[in-house]
Amino acid sequence: MSLKIVIACGGTGGHLFPGIAVAQAAQARGHEVRVLISEKNIDALASEGHDQLRFEKIAAIAMPPVLSLRMVKFLWRCWRTTAACKKLLRDFGADAVLGMGGFTSLPPLYAGRKLKLPTLLHESNAIPGKSNLLSARFCDLVLLGLGECASYFPKARTSVVGTPLREALRAPVDRQEAAAFFGMDPQRPVLLVMGGSQGARGVNETVLSVIPQLDPQSLQIIHLTGPQEFNAVQAAYRAFPHRSHVAPFCQRMEYAYALATLCISRAGASSLTELSAFGLPTILIPYPHAAEDHQTKNAEVFTRAHAALMVQERDLSTGRLLNMIQDLLTHEEARRNLQSNMRNLSPANSAELVCTVIEELCAEPRFGRK
Repeated sequence: MSLKIVIACGGTGGHLFPGIAVAQAAQARGHEVRVLISEKNIDALASEGHDQLRFEKIAAIAMPPVLSLRMVKFLWRCWRTTAACKKLLRDFGADAVLGMGGFTSLPPLYAGRKLKLPTLLHESNAIPGKSNLLSARFCDLVLLGLGECASYFPKARTSVVGTPLREALRAPVDRQEAAAFFGMDPQRPVLLVMGGSQGARGVNETVLSVIPQLDPQSLQIIHLTGPQEFNAVQAAYRAFPHRSHVAPFCQRMEYAYALATLCISRAGASSLTELSAFGLPTILIPYPHAAEDHQTKNAEVFTRAHAALMVQERDLSTGRLLNMIQDLLTHEEARRNLQSNMRNLSPANSAELVCTVIEELCAEPRFGRK
């Protein structure tokens, strides 16, 4: 059975990258795919290098408070985007709509429900945001990255599938090749710092205060700043003697993960999935303004499994972060334990599981696809 599948994702890397992974898996199974992304610059950056996929932009905005005057604009834009999505689904001849989360998913899912198509939502976090709680009302099935999230959808049909991982992150990586890509020595430790697609000023500033106390002869640094923080962080690194690579974003994350000895990261579900696939020892600093504090909930899943360390940004200091980095660098057994526990939390075939669920849903008698 060959299907035409629309995948709505974007707004953040945590939505877009898993959507790309499902699109790649669906194409490999003979399905035709359209990937809907937002108008944000991060989506344009992240979609580069995926020429085999067809991306289309749709307008989407976050939902303001219910009693806010901005609600009128939100409803108007949702209505207009939903109408555009209906036309796109009809013109494409879509058989199913998958939303990967966030308000980029809401209009396509609502349009799919109105057209009586199979609709699915993927929630990768341990606790859902308000957009996914709303979108779930228009879905036949809610797919979960973490089983802990099921209790938040008591009226929905759910299935735990993990969070999909892109093809490039599932292939073996040569460390020498990865080192050459970043201009680094493959024999020396590497600290990977990831600010996330929304940036991380508090994390970036603390890391910059720690670097002068780290030996430049024994540690190299890859610092991914997020687009908003790039210029300031890049300027700061000019004063450091450390071998480093500073960028707003990285198109070859498989190289970064393969080369890194340890990582400092936010706790978005997509990043956690990638980190666990590579078994990378990580210090998690949850984004404090994430909806429903879901990044803390995500991080807690990993700390309970002894797969990562966590420190809240409000508790972050130069001394504390320095001690955590040095402890991980000097205690190889601790790193090995984290690596092992990290890998146990990553289902390698999540993208294929999602495709299988879509196929099974479309084959149900009520949708008439055999």
